[in-house]
Amino acid sequence: MSNESNSLITGAQSLVRSLEHAGVTDLFGIPGGAILPAYDPLMDSKVLRHILVRHEQGAGHAAQGYALATNRVGVCMATSGPGATNLVTPIADAYMDSVAMVAITGQVPSGAIGTDAFQEADIRGITMPITKHNYLITDARDIPRAIAEAFHIASTGRPGPVLVDIAKDALQKQTEFAWPTSIDLAGYHPVTKPNVKQVKEAAKLIMQSRRPVFYVGGGVIKAQAARELYQLAELTGIPVVTTLMARGAFPDSHKLHLGMPGMHGTVAAVGALQKSDLLITLAARFDDRVTGRLDSFAPFAKVIHADIDPAEIGKNREADIPIVGDVKETIVELISAIKAEFKAGKAIDQEAWWQELNAMRKAYPLGYDLPTDGSVSPQQVIARLGQISGPETIFTSGVGQHQMWAAQYINYENPGTWMNSGGLGTMGFAVPAAMGAKVGAPEKTVWAIDGDGCFQMTNQELATCAINNIPIKVAIINNQSLGMVRQWQTLFYESRYSNTDLQTHRIPDFVKLADAYGCHGLRCDSPDQIDATINQAMKLNDAPVVVDFSVHKDAMVWPMIAAGASNDAIQYARDLAPDWERGDAE
Repeated sequence: MSNESNSLITGAQSLVRSLEHAGVTDLFGIPGGAILPAYDPLMDSKVLRHILVRHEQGAGHAAQGYALATNRVGVCMATSGPGATNLVTPIADAYMDSVAMVAITGQVPSGAIGTDAFQEADIRGITMPITKHNYLITDARDIPRAIAEAFHIASTGRPGPVLVDIAKDALQKQTEFAWPTSIDLAGYHPVTKPNVKQVKEAAKLIMQSRRPVFYVGGGVIKAQAARELYQLAELTGIPVVTTLMARGAFPDSHKLHLGMPGMHGTVAAVGALQKSDLLITLAARFDDRVTGRLDSFAPFAKVIHADIDPAEIGKNREADIPIVGDVKETIVELISAIKAEFKAGKAIDQEAWWQELNAMRKAYPLGYDLPTDGSVSPQQVIARLGQISGPETIFTSGVGQHQMWAAQYINYENPGTWMNSGGLGTMGFAVPAAMGAKVGAPEKTVWAIDGDGCFQMTNQELATCAINNIPIKVAIINNQSLGMVRQWQTLFYESRYSNTDLQTHRIPDFVKLADAYGCHGLRCDSPDQIDATINQAMKLNDAPVVVDFSVHKDAMVWPMIAAGASNDAIQYARDLAPDWERGDAE
Protein backbone atom coordinates (compact mmCIF):
# COMPACT_ATOMS: atom_id res chain seq x y z
CA MET A 1 0.00 0.00 0.00
CA SER A 2 1.11 3.55 -0.59
CA ASN A 3 2.12 5.80 2.28
CA GLU A 4 -0.37 8.44 1.17
CA SER A 5 -1.90 8.54 4.62
CA ASN A 6 -3.36 11.79 5.83
CA SER A 7 -5.52 12.47 8.86
CA LEU A 8 -8.44 10.17 9.45
CA ILE A 9 -11.25 10.41 6.93
CA THR A 10 -14.55 8.59 6.54
CA GLY A 11 -14.94 5.50 4.41
CA ALA A 12 -17.12 7.60 2.12
CA GLN A 13 -14.32 10.09 1.63
CA SER A 14 -11.98 7.17 1.03
CA LEU A 15 -14.34 5.89 -1.68
CA VAL A 16 -14.39 9.26 -3.46
CA ARG A 17 -10.62 9.55 -3.23
CA SER A 18 -10.27 5.96 -4.53
CA LEU A 19 -12.42 6.72 -7.56
CA GLU A 20 -10.26 9.76 -8.27
CA HIS A 21 -7.11 7.63 -8.02
CA ALA A 22 -8.67 5.07 -10.38
CA GLY A 23 -8.92 7.78 -13.03
CA VAL A 24 -12.68 8.25 -12.93
CA THR A 25 -14.01 11.56 -14.19
CA ASP A 26 -17.68 10.73 -14.86
CA LEU A 27 -20.15 8.44 -13.12
CA PHE A 28 -23.88 7.86 -13.26
CA GLY A 29 -26.14 7.16 -10.30
CA ILE A 30 -28.95 7.90 -7.86
CA PRO A 31 -28.55 8.41 -4.09
CA GLY A 32 -30.50 6.55 -1.43
CA GLY A 33 -30.24 5.67 2.24
CA ALA A 34 -27.40 3.12 2.27
CA ILE A 35 -25.19 4.93 -0.25
CA LEU A 36 -26.05 8.41 1.05
CA PRO A 37 -22.83 8.84 3.08
CA ALA A 38 -20.86 8.63 -0.21
CA TYR A 39 -22.85 11.43 -1.80
CA ASP A 40 -21.79 14.04 0.74
CA PRO A 41 -18.03 14.04 -0.06
CA LEU A 42 -18.90 13.57 -3.73
CA MET A 43 -20.11 17.20 -3.65
CA ASP A 44 -16.60 18.36 -2.78
CA SER A 45 -14.74 16.47 -5.51
CA LYS A 46 -13.22 18.71 -8.16
CA VAL A 47 -12.53 15.65 -10.36
CA LEU A 48 -15.71 13.60 -10.37
CA ARG A 49 -18.77 14.61 -12.37
CA HIS A 50 -21.77 12.73 -11.07
CA ILE A 51 -24.75 12.61 -13.43
CA LEU A 52 -28.05 12.11 -11.63
CA VAL A 53 -30.09 9.69 -13.73
CA ARG A 54 -33.81 8.99 -13.38
CA HIS A 55 -33.58 5.20 -13.01
CA GLU A 56 -30.71 2.94 -11.96
CA GLN A 57 -31.04 0.89 -15.15
CA GLY A 58 -30.28 4.11 -17.00
CA ALA A 59 -27.15 4.55 -14.88
CA GLY A 60 -25.92 1.09 -15.78
CA HIS A 61 -26.53 1.38 -19.52
CA ALA A 62 -25.03 4.89 -19.51
CA ALA A 63 -21.89 3.45 -17.90
CA GLN A 64 -21.81 0.87 -20.70
CA GLY A 65 -22.15 3.50 -23.42
CA TYR A 66 -19.44 5.56 -21.75
CA ALA A 67 -17.10 2.58 -21.59
CA LEU A 68 -17.70 1.68 -25.24
CA ALA A 69 -17.12 5.28 -26.40
CA THR A 70 -13.95 5.87 -24.36
CA ASN A 71 -12.32 2.43 -23.93
CA ARG A 72 -12.28 3.26 -20.21
CA VAL A 73 -14.16 1.67 -17.33
CA GLY A 74 -17.74 2.90 -16.99
CA VAL A 75 -18.97 3.60 -13.45
CA CYS A 76 -22.47 3.54 -11.97
CA MET A 77 -23.68 3.91 -8.40
CA ALA A 78 -26.88 2.98 -6.58
CA THR A 79 -28.23 2.40 -3.11
CA SER A 80 -29.14 -0.91 -1.52
CA GLY A 81 -32.16 -3.10 -2.20
CA PRO A 82 -34.19 -1.90 -5.21
CA GLY A 83 -31.46 0.53 -6.23
CA ALA A 84 -29.00 -2.33 -6.53
CA THR A 85 -31.45 -4.75 -8.12
CA ASN A 86 -32.31 -2.14 -10.77
CA LEU A 87 -28.65 -2.45 -11.83
CA VAL A 88 -28.92 -6.20 -12.41
CA THR A 89 -30.05 -5.88 -16.03
CA PRO A 90 -27.19 -3.59 -17.16
CA ILE A 91 -24.71 -5.69 -15.17
CA ALA A 92 -25.92 -8.82 -16.95
CA ASP A 93 -25.84 -6.95 -20.24
CA ALA A 94 -22.23 -5.84 -19.64
CA TYR A 95 -21.27 -9.38 -18.69
CA MET A 96 -22.73 -10.89 -21.86
CA ASP A 97 -21.14 -8.25 -24.11
CA SER A 98 -17.80 -7.95 -22.29
CA VAL A 99 -18.10 -4.30 -21.27
CA ALA A 100 -15.72 -2.95 -18.62
CA MET A 101 -17.90 -1.54 -15.83
CA VAL A 102 -17.68 -1.03 -12.08
CA ALA A 103 -20.98 -0.86 -10.19
CA ILE A 104 -20.85 0.57 -6.67
CA THR A 105 -23.79 -0.12 -4.37
CA GLY A 106 -24.61 0.79 -0.82
CA GLN A 107 -25.58 -1.97 1.60
CA VAL A 108 -27.40 -1.93 4.93
CA PRO A 109 -25.11 -1.62 8.00
CA SER A 110 -22.97 -4.71 8.51
CA GLY A 111 -24.72 -5.61 11.76
CA ALA A 112 -28.07 -5.72 9.95
CA ILE A 113 -26.95 -7.89 7.03
CA GLY A 114 -29.02 -11.07 6.97
CA THR A 115 -31.87 -9.66 9.07
CA ASP A 116 -34.10 -8.62 6.16
CA ALA A 117 -33.49 -5.02 7.10
CA PHE A 118 -35.17 -2.19 5.21
CA GLN A 119 -33.96 -2.12 1.60
CA GLU A 120 -31.68 -5.10 2.10
CA ALA A 121 -30.87 -7.39 -0.81
CA ASP A 122 -27.99 -9.80 -1.20
CA ILE A 123 -26.78 -8.06 -4.34
CA ARG A 124 -23.46 -9.86 -4.16
CA GLY A 125 -25.20 -13.22 -4.28
CA ILE A 126 -27.69 -12.03 -6.90
CA THR A 127 -24.94 -10.86 -9.26
CA MET A 128 -22.45 -13.67 -8.66
CA PRO A 129 -23.23 -15.36 -12.02
CA ILE A 130 -23.14 -12.09 -14.00
CA THR A 131 -19.98 -10.38 -12.75
CA LYS A 132 -16.30 -11.10 -13.30
CA HIS A 133 -15.92 -10.62 -9.56
CA ASN A 134 -17.74 -8.85 -6.76
CA TYR A 135 -17.07 -7.56 -3.26
CA LEU A 136 -18.93 -6.98 -0.01
CA ILE A 137 -17.00 -4.40 2.02
CA THR A 138 -17.74 -4.15 5.74
CA ASP A 139 -14.44 -2.56 6.84
CA ALA A 140 -13.61 0.99 5.75
CA ARG A 141 -9.93 0.09 5.46
CA ASP A 142 -10.71 -2.27 2.58
CA ILE A 143 -12.32 0.33 0.32
CA PRO A 144 -9.23 1.55 -1.61
CA ARG A 145 -7.98 -2.00 -2.23
CA ALA A 146 -11.39 -3.17 -3.44
CA ILE A 147 -11.80 -0.23 -5.80
CA ALA A 148 -8.29 -0.63 -7.21
CA GLU A 149 -8.83 -4.35 -7.77
CA ALA A 150 -12.29 -3.82 -9.25
CA PHE A 151 -10.97 -1.47 -11.93
CA HIS A 152 -8.08 -3.81 -12.67
CA ILE A 153 -10.34 -6.84 -13.05
CA ALA A 154 -12.96 -4.99 -15.11
CA SER A 155 -10.45 -3.66 -17.64
CA THR A 156 -7.96 -6.51 -18.05
CA GLY A 157 -8.30 -9.85 -19.79
CA ARG A 158 -11.80 -10.22 -21.12
CA PRO A 159 -13.51 -6.99 -20.01
CA GLY A 160 -16.57 -7.23 -17.82
CA PRO A 161 -18.52 -5.83 -14.87
CA VAL A 162 -17.36 -5.85 -11.25
CA LEU A 163 -19.63 -5.03 -8.32
CA VAL A 164 -18.44 -3.36 -5.11
CA ASP A 165 -21.11 -3.49 -2.39
CA ILE A 166 -20.24 -1.34 0.64
CA ALA A 167 -22.02 -1.50 4.01
CA LYS A 168 -23.31 1.84 5.25
CA ASP A 169 -21.32 1.72 8.46
CA ALA A 170 -18.11 1.13 6.47
CA LEU A 171 -18.83 4.37 4.64
CA GLN A 172 -19.41 6.19 7.94
CA LYS A 173 -16.45 4.91 9.96
CA GLN A 174 -13.12 6.71 10.22
CA THR A 175 -10.14 5.25 8.38
CA GLU A 176 -6.75 6.09 6.93
CA PHE A 177 -6.56 6.29 3.15
CA ALA A 178 -3.92 4.13 1.48
CA TRP A 179 -4.06 3.50 -2.27
CA PRO A 180 -2.40 0.25 -3.41
CA THR A 181 0.82 0.76 -5.37
CA SER A 182 0.55 -2.69 -7.00
CA ILE A 183 -2.07 -5.35 -7.56
CA ASP A 184 -1.36 -9.06 -7.57
CA LEU A 185 -4.46 -11.19 -7.41
CA ALA A 186 -3.89 -14.88 -6.81
CA GLY A 187 -5.49 -16.90 -9.59
CA TYR A 188 -6.11 -13.89 -11.82
CA HIS A 189 -3.39 -13.59 -14.43
CA PRO A 190 -4.99 -13.24 -17.87
CA VAL A 191 -2.83 -14.62 -20.68
CA THR A 192 -2.24 -11.87 -23.22
CA LYS A 193 0.72 -13.17 -25.20
CA PRO A 194 -0.31 -15.97 -27.59
CA ASN A 195 1.64 -19.20 -27.97
CA VAL A 196 3.91 -18.54 -30.96
CA LYS A 197 4.00 -22.22 -31.92
CA GLN A 198 0.19 -22.30 -32.13
CA VAL A 199 0.20 -19.13 -34.24
CA LYS A 200 2.70 -20.67 -36.67
CA GLU A 201 0.52 -23.78 -36.93
CA ALA A 202 -2.45 -21.52 -37.67
CA ALA A 203 -0.50 -19.80 -40.46
CA LYS A 204 0.33 -23.18 -42.01
CA LEU A 205 -3.32 -24.24 -41.89
CA ILE A 206 -4.35 -20.96 -43.53
CA MET A 207 -1.93 -21.66 -46.38
CA GLN A 208 -3.48 -25.09 -46.93
CA SER A 209 -7.06 -23.80 -47.02
CA ARG A 210 -9.05 -23.06 -50.16
CA ARG A 211 -12.18 -21.59 -48.57
CA PRO A 212 -11.01 -19.59 -45.55
CA VAL A 213 -13.09 -16.96 -43.75
CA PHE A 214 -12.20 -14.49 -41.02
CA TYR A 215 -15.02 -14.85 -38.49
CA VAL A 216 -14.62 -11.63 -36.47
CA GLY A 217 -16.24 -11.04 -33.09
CA GLY A 218 -16.72 -8.04 -30.83
CA GLY A 219 -13.53 -8.78 -28.93
CA VAL A 220 -11.57 -7.28 -31.83
CA ILE A 221 -13.13 -3.90 -31.02
CA LYS A 222 -12.61 -4.38 -27.26
CA ALA A 223 -8.91 -5.12 -27.92
CA GLN A 224 -8.64 -2.05 -30.19
CA ALA A 225 -7.33 -4.37 -32.91
CA ALA A 226 -9.22 -3.01 -35.94
CA ARG A 227 -6.07 -1.64 -37.59
CA GLU A 228 -4.27 -4.96 -37.18
CA LEU A 229 -7.29 -6.84 -38.56
CA TYR A 230 -7.26 -4.57 -41.61
CA GLN A 231 -3.57 -5.33 -42.20
CA LEU A 232 -4.16 -9.08 -41.84
CA ALA A 233 -7.09 -9.08 -44.26
CA GLU A 234 -5.22 -7.01 -46.83
CA LEU A 235 -2.18 -9.29 -46.52
CA THR A 236 -4.14 -12.49 -47.09
CA GLY A 237 -7.08 -11.44 -49.25
CA ILE A 238 -9.32 -13.67 -47.14
CA PRO A 239 -13.02 -12.72 -46.86
CA VAL A 240 -14.20 -11.11 -43.61
CA VAL A 241 -17.51 -11.38 -41.79
CA THR A 242 -18.23 -9.21 -38.74
CA THR A 243 -20.77 -10.28 -36.14
CA LEU A 244 -23.43 -7.97 -34.69
CA MET A 245 -21.01 -7.01 -31.92
CA ALA A 246 -18.13 -6.49 -34.36
CA ARG A 247 -19.81 -4.07 -36.77
CA GLY A 248 -17.21 -1.40 -37.50
CA ALA A 249 -14.23 -3.63 -36.73
CA PHE A 250 -13.67 -3.86 -40.50
CA PRO A 251 -14.92 -1.25 -42.99
CA ASP A 252 -18.18 -2.12 -44.71
CA SER A 253 -16.87 -0.45 -47.86
CA HIS A 254 -13.92 -2.84 -48.17
CA LYS A 255 -14.14 -5.35 -51.03
CA LEU A 256 -13.16 -8.22 -48.69
CA HIS A 257 -16.11 -7.60 -46.36
CA LEU A 258 -19.11 -9.88 -46.84
CA GLY A 259 -21.21 -8.30 -44.09
CA MET A 260 -22.78 -9.65 -40.94
CA PRO A 261 -23.41 -13.38 -40.41
CA GLY A 262 -26.15 -14.94 -38.34
CA MET A 263 -29.91 -15.00 -37.97
CA HIS A 264 -30.34 -11.76 -39.94
CA GLY A 265 -26.99 -11.76 -41.70
CA THR A 266 -26.26 -11.34 -45.38
CA VAL A 267 -26.64 -14.39 -47.59
CA ALA A 268 -22.98 -14.04 -48.62
CA ALA A 269 -21.74 -13.97 -45.00
CA VAL A 270 -23.89 -16.91 -43.90
CA GLY A 271 -23.07 -18.84 -47.06
CA ALA A 272 -19.35 -18.20 -46.67
CA LEU A 273 -19.36 -19.71 -43.19
CA GLN A 274 -21.45 -22.70 -44.26
CA LYS A 275 -19.25 -23.49 -47.25
CA SER A 276 -15.93 -22.65 -45.62
CA ASP A 277 -13.12 -25.15 -45.10
CA LEU A 278 -11.43 -22.97 -42.44
CA LEU A 279 -12.87 -20.55 -39.89
CA ILE A 280 -10.24 -18.13 -38.60
CA THR A 281 -12.19 -17.09 -35.54
CA LEU A 282 -10.97 -13.90 -33.91
CA ALA A 283 -12.50 -13.01 -30.53
CA ALA A 284 -15.92 -14.46 -31.37
CA ARG A 285 -17.77 -17.00 -29.24
CA PHE A 286 -19.84 -19.15 -31.64
CA ASP A 287 -23.08 -17.90 -30.13
CA ASP A 288 -26.37 -19.39 -31.25
CA ARG A 289 -27.47 -16.30 -33.21
CA VAL A 290 -24.48 -16.83 -35.54
CA THR A 291 -24.32 -20.61 -35.67
CA GLY A 292 -28.00 -21.48 -35.86
CA ARG A 293 -28.31 -25.22 -35.19
CA LEU A 294 -24.82 -25.93 -33.96
CA ASP A 295 -24.43 -29.43 -35.39
CA SER A 296 -25.00 -28.10 -38.93
CA PHE A 297 -22.85 -24.99 -38.64
CA ALA A 298 -19.89 -24.77 -41.04
CA PRO A 299 -19.83 -28.58 -41.28
CA PHE A 300 -16.70 -28.85 -43.44
CA ALA A 301 -14.58 -26.24 -41.69
CA LYS A 302 -11.56 -26.66 -39.51
CA VAL A 303 -11.37 -24.05 -36.79
CA ILE A 304 -8.66 -21.69 -35.61
CA HIS A 305 -10.05 -20.00 -32.50
CA ALA A 306 -8.21 -17.06 -30.93
CA ASP A 307 -9.68 -15.59 -27.75
CA ILE A 308 -8.41 -14.04 -24.53
CA ASP A 309 -10.91 -16.10 -22.54
CA PRO A 310 -9.85 -19.77 -22.51
CA ALA A 311 -13.36 -20.73 -21.37
CA GLU A 312 -14.75 -19.73 -24.77
CA ILE A 313 -12.44 -22.00 -26.74
CA GLY A 314 -14.11 -25.35 -27.27
CA LYS A 315 -17.26 -24.26 -25.42
CA ASN A 316 -19.56 -24.50 -28.43
CA ARG A 317 -17.30 -25.66 -31.25
CA GLU A 318 -14.11 -27.68 -30.95
CA ALA A 319 -11.04 -25.81 -32.13
CA ASP A 320 -8.41 -27.53 -34.25
CA ILE A 321 -5.93 -24.82 -33.30
CA PRO A 322 -6.75 -22.97 -30.07
CA ILE A 323 -4.90 -19.73 -29.37
CA VAL A 324 -5.34 -18.09 -25.97
CA GLY A 325 -4.24 -14.47 -25.81
CA ASP A 326 -5.05 -10.87 -26.54
CA VAL A 327 -6.44 -10.80 -30.06
CA LYS A 328 -4.42 -7.72 -31.00
CA GLU A 329 -1.18 -9.46 -30.08
CA THR A 330 -2.40 -12.64 -31.76
CA ILE A 331 -3.10 -10.85 -35.05
CA VAL A 332 0.31 -9.17 -34.97
CA GLU A 333 1.99 -12.57 -34.51
CA LEU A 334 -0.22 -14.11 -37.21
CA ILE A 335 0.75 -11.39 -39.69
CA SER A 336 4.40 -12.16 -39.01
CA ALA A 337 3.88 -15.92 -39.40
CA ILE A 338 1.96 -15.55 -42.67
CA LYS A 339 4.60 -13.23 -44.08
CA ALA A 340 7.16 -15.93 -43.29
CA GLU A 341 5.02 -18.47 -45.17
CA PHE A 342 4.79 -16.13 -48.17
CA LYS A 343 8.54 -15.59 -48.05
CA ALA A 344 8.99 -19.37 -48.17
CA GLY A 345 7.04 -19.43 -51.44
CA LYS A 346 3.64 -20.51 -50.09
CA ALA A 347 0.37 -18.97 -51.33
CA ILE A 348 -3.36 -19.15 -50.62
CA ASP A 349 -5.35 -20.26 -53.67
CA GLN A 350 -8.70 -18.46 -53.35
CA GLU A 351 -9.61 -17.70 -56.95
CA ALA A 352 -12.46 -20.22 -57.19
CA TRP A 353 -13.60 -19.29 -53.68
CA TRP A 354 -13.92 -15.60 -54.52
CA GLN A 355 -15.75 -16.37 -57.76
CA GLU A 356 -18.33 -18.27 -55.73
CA LEU A 357 -18.60 -15.60 -53.04
CA ASN A 358 -18.90 -12.74 -55.51
CA ALA A 359 -21.63 -14.60 -57.39
CA MET A 360 -23.50 -15.07 -54.11
CA ARG A 361 -22.99 -11.44 -53.13
CA LYS A 362 -24.28 -10.27 -56.52
CA ALA A 363 -27.30 -12.59 -56.55
CA TYR A 364 -28.43 -11.85 -52.99
CA PRO A 365 -27.60 -8.29 -51.97
CA LEU A 366 -29.22 -6.68 -48.95
CA GLY A 367 -32.32 -4.82 -50.01
CA TYR A 368 -35.88 -3.90 -49.16
CA ASP A 369 -39.12 -3.04 -50.92
CA LEU A 370 -40.68 0.37 -50.43
CA PRO A 371 -44.26 0.25 -49.12
CA THR A 372 -46.86 0.49 -51.88
CA ASP A 373 -49.28 2.53 -49.74
CA GLY A 374 -47.01 5.59 -49.55
CA SER A 375 -46.03 5.01 -45.92
CA VAL A 376 -42.49 5.36 -44.63
CA SER A 377 -40.00 2.51 -45.01
CA PRO A 378 -38.11 1.93 -41.74
CA GLN A 379 -35.12 0.58 -43.65
CA GLN A 380 -34.98 3.72 -45.77
CA VAL A 381 -35.11 5.94 -42.67
CA ILE A 382 -32.20 4.09 -41.09
CA ALA A 383 -30.14 4.00 -44.30
CA ARG A 384 -30.59 7.74 -44.76
CA LEU A 385 -29.68 8.36 -41.11
CA GLY A 386 -26.36 6.65 -41.74
CA GLN A 387 -25.73 8.44 -45.03
CA ILE A 388 -26.63 11.93 -43.81
CA SER A 389 -25.00 11.67 -40.38
CA GLY A 390 -21.76 10.15 -41.66
CA PRO A 391 -19.23 7.47 -40.66
CA GLU A 392 -17.93 9.26 -37.54
CA THR A 393 -21.37 9.21 -35.89
CA ILE A 394 -21.96 6.90 -32.93
CA PHE A 395 -25.14 4.86 -33.24
CA THR A 396 -26.76 3.02 -30.35
CA SER A 397 -29.86 0.88 -30.70
CA GLY A 398 -32.52 -0.85 -28.74
CA VAL A 399 -33.42 -4.47 -29.48
CA GLY A 400 -35.66 -5.79 -32.23
CA GLN A 401 -36.31 -5.02 -35.87
CA HIS A 402 -34.80 -1.54 -35.72
CA GLN A 403 -31.63 -3.03 -34.24
CA MET A 404 -31.23 -5.46 -37.13
CA TRP A 405 -32.01 -2.80 -39.76
CA ALA A 406 -29.45 -0.50 -38.12
CA ALA A 407 -26.87 -3.30 -38.27
CA GLN A 408 -27.75 -4.01 -41.90
CA TYR A 409 -28.35 -0.63 -43.57
CA ILE A 410 -25.86 1.71 -41.90
CA ASN A 411 -22.35 1.41 -43.29
CA TYR A 412 -19.89 1.17 -40.40
CA GLU A 413 -16.40 2.26 -41.35
CA ASN A 414 -14.88 2.75 -37.88
CA PRO A 415 -14.77 0.77 -34.64
CA GLY A 416 -16.68 2.19 -31.69
CA THR A 417 -19.46 3.67 -33.83
CA TRP A 418 -22.03 0.91 -33.21
CA MET A 419 -23.30 0.05 -29.72
CA ASN A 420 -26.11 -2.35 -29.00
CA SER A 421 -27.19 -5.05 -26.59
CA GLY A 422 -26.13 -8.25 -28.32
CA GLY A 423 -25.95 -11.14 -25.88
CA LEU A 424 -28.71 -10.21 -23.45
CA GLY A 425 -30.92 -8.41 -25.97
CA THR A 426 -32.03 -5.68 -23.57
CA MET A 427 -34.89 -3.47 -24.70
CA GLY A 428 -34.34 0.06 -23.42
CA PHE A 429 -30.58 0.05 -24.01
CA ALA A 430 -30.44 2.77 -26.69
CA VAL A 431 -31.28 6.06 -24.94
CA PRO A 432 -29.18 5.67 -21.76
CA ALA A 433 -26.29 4.11 -23.72
CA ALA A 434 -26.38 7.09 -26.10
CA MET A 435 -26.33 9.38 -23.08
CA GLY A 436 -23.22 7.67 -21.73
CA ALA A 437 -21.54 7.67 -25.13
CA LYS A 438 -22.20 11.39 -25.55
CA VAL A 439 -20.70 12.12 -22.12
CA GLY A 440 -17.64 10.11 -23.08
CA ALA A 441 -17.35 11.56 -26.59
CA PRO A 442 -19.02 14.99 -26.49
CA GLU A 443 -17.53 15.99 -29.84
CA LYS A 444 -19.31 13.14 -31.66
CA THR A 445 -22.85 13.10 -33.01
CA VAL A 446 -24.72 10.35 -31.15
CA TRP A 447 -27.93 8.86 -32.53
CA ALA A 448 -30.06 6.43 -30.55
CA ILE A 449 -32.08 4.32 -32.98
CA ASP A 450 -34.98 3.01 -30.96
CA GLY A 451 -38.30 1.28 -31.39
CA ASP A 452 -41.47 2.66 -29.91
CA GLY A 453 -41.49 -0.33 -27.55
CA CYS A 454 -37.89 0.04 -26.40
CA PHE A 455 -38.13 3.82 -26.12
CA GLN A 456 -40.91 3.62 -23.55
CA MET A 457 -38.75 1.54 -21.23
CA THR A 458 -36.01 4.11 -20.56
CA ASN A 459 -37.10 7.41 -22.12
CA GLN A 460 -37.05 9.06 -18.70
CA GLU A 461 -33.32 9.59 -19.25
CA LEU A 462 -34.21 12.34 -21.72
CA ALA A 463 -34.73 14.47 -18.62
CA THR A 464 -31.18 13.63 -17.52
CA CYS A 465 -29.88 14.58 -20.97
CA ALA A 466 -31.80 17.86 -21.13
CA ILE A 467 -30.81 19.00 -17.63
CA ASN A 468 -27.15 18.03 -18.01
CA ASN A 469 -26.67 19.40 -21.54
CA ILE A 470 -26.16 16.00 -23.18
CA PRO A 471 -27.64 16.63 -26.66
CA ILE A 472 -28.21 13.14 -28.00
CA LYS A 473 -30.51 12.52 -30.95
CA VAL A 474 -33.19 9.82 -30.88
CA ALA A 475 -34.82 8.27 -33.95
CA ILE A 476 -37.95 6.37 -32.92
CA ILE A 477 -38.83 3.77 -35.56
CA ASN A 478 -42.49 3.84 -34.68
CA ASN A 479 -44.48 0.95 -36.13
CA GLN A 480 -47.00 1.02 -33.26
CA SER A 481 -46.06 -2.49 -32.21
CA LEU A 482 -43.44 -4.77 -30.73
CA GLY A 483 -42.12 -5.26 -34.23
CA MET A 484 -39.84 -8.29 -33.98
CA VAL A 485 -42.33 -10.22 -31.87
CA ARG A 486 -45.05 -9.28 -34.37
CA GLN A 487 -42.85 -10.54 -37.20
CA TRP A 488 -42.55 -13.89 -35.48
CA GLN A 489 -46.30 -13.98 -34.94
CA THR A 490 -46.75 -13.33 -38.66
CA LEU A 491 -44.36 -16.10 -39.66
CA PHE A 492 -44.91 -18.74 -36.99
CA TYR A 493 -48.24 -18.02 -35.27
CA GLU A 494 -50.62 -17.57 -38.22
CA SER A 495 -50.68 -13.78 -37.80
CA ARG A 496 -52.32 -14.07 -34.37
CA TYR A 497 -51.11 -10.77 -32.92
CA SER A 498 -51.40 -11.44 -29.21
CA ASN A 499 -50.32 -8.42 -27.13
CA THR A 500 -47.94 -6.83 -29.62
CA ASP A 501 -50.05 -3.80 -30.62
CA LEU A 502 -48.67 -0.82 -28.65
CA GLN A 503 -50.79 2.13 -29.72
CA THR A 504 -53.10 3.35 -32.44
CA HIS A 505 -53.88 6.91 -31.37
CA ARG A 506 -50.46 8.35 -30.56
CA ILE A 507 -50.49 7.30 -26.94
CA PRO A 508 -48.13 8.77 -26.02
CA ASP A 509 -47.52 11.52 -28.52
CA PHE A 510 -43.72 11.33 -28.72
CA VAL A 511 -43.36 14.89 -29.99
CA LYS A 512 -45.31 16.26 -27.02
CA LEU A 513 -43.37 13.96 -24.71
CA ALA A 514 -40.08 15.31 -26.09
CA ASP A 515 -41.30 18.85 -25.47
CA ALA A 516 -42.29 17.95 -21.90
CA TYR A 517 -38.76 16.64 -21.31
CA GLY A 518 -37.16 19.86 -22.58
CA CYS A 519 -36.15 18.31 -25.92
CA HIS A 520 -36.83 19.17 -29.54
CA GLY A 521 -39.63 17.00 -30.92
CA LEU A 522 -39.98 16.30 -34.65
CA ARG A 523 -42.26 14.03 -36.64
CA CYS A 524 -41.93 12.39 -40.06
CA ASP A 525 -45.03 10.83 -41.61
CA SER A 526 -44.20 10.59 -45.31
CA PRO A 527 -41.21 9.43 -47.40
CA ASP A 528 -40.62 12.88 -48.90
CA GLN A 529 -39.98 14.26 -45.39
CA ILE A 530 -37.23 11.80 -44.41
CA ASP A 531 -34.17 13.76 -45.52
CA ALA A 532 -35.49 17.14 -44.46
CA THR A 533 -36.39 15.84 -41.01
CA ILE A 534 -32.99 14.22 -40.47
CA ASN A 535 -31.21 17.36 -41.67
CA GLN A 536 -33.29 19.48 -39.30
CA ALA A 537 -32.42 17.16 -36.41
CA MET A 538 -28.73 17.39 -37.31
CA LYS A 539 -28.85 21.20 -36.99
CA LEU A 540 -30.35 21.15 -33.49
CA ASN A 541 -27.51 20.78 -30.99
CA ASP A 542 -28.60 22.91 -28.04
CA ALA A 543 -30.79 20.15 -26.55
CA PRO A 544 -31.68 16.50 -27.17
CA VAL A 545 -33.74 15.80 -30.29
CA VAL A 546 -36.48 13.18 -30.58
CA VAL A 547 -37.77 12.27 -34.04
CA ASP A 548 -40.93 10.19 -34.34
CA PHE A 549 -40.69 8.31 -37.65
CA SER A 550 -44.12 6.79 -38.28
CA VAL A 551 -43.25 3.74 -40.37
CA HIS A 552 -44.93 0.88 -42.20
CA LYS A 553 -46.27 -1.64 -39.71
CA ASP A 554 -45.65 -4.82 -41.68
CA ALA A 555 -42.03 -4.29 -42.72
CA MET A 556 -39.92 -7.34 -41.91
CA VAL A 557 -36.26 -8.09 -41.34
CA TRP A 558 -34.75 -10.18 -44.12
CA PRO A 559 -32.74 -12.37 -44.55
CA MET A 560 -33.84 -14.54 -41.65
CA ILE A 561 -33.01 -17.90 -40.13
CA ALA A 562 -35.62 -19.21 -37.72
CA ALA A 563 -34.43 -19.81 -34.16
CA GLY A 564 -32.97 -23.28 -33.80
CA ALA A 565 -32.87 -23.88 -37.55
CA SER A 566 -29.80 -24.66 -39.61
CA ASN A 567 -28.06 -21.78 -41.36
CA ASP A 568 -28.73 -23.74 -44.56
CA ALA A 569 -32.40 -22.81 -44.08
CA ILE A 570 -31.78 -19.07 -44.48
CA GLN A 571 -34.63 -17.22 -46.19
CA TYR A 572 -33.78 -14.28 -48.42
CA ALA A 573 -37.37 -13.09 -48.24
CA ARG A 574 -40.61 -14.71 -47.20
CA ASP A 575 -40.88 -18.17 -48.81
CA LEU A 576 -37.67 -17.52 -50.75
CA ALA A 577 -34.45 -19.36 -49.93
CA PRO A 578 -31.17 -18.75 -51.75
CA ASP A 579 -30.32 -21.34 -54.36
CA TRP A 580 -26.89 -22.43 -53.25
CA GLU A 581 -25.42 -25.86 -53.56
CA ARG A 582 -23.15 -26.06 -50.63
CA GLY A 583 -21.30 -29.18 -51.71
CA ASP A 584 -18.46 -30.77 -49.81
CA ALA A 585 -15.53 -28.43 -49.35
CA GLU A 586 -12.23 -30.09 -50.11
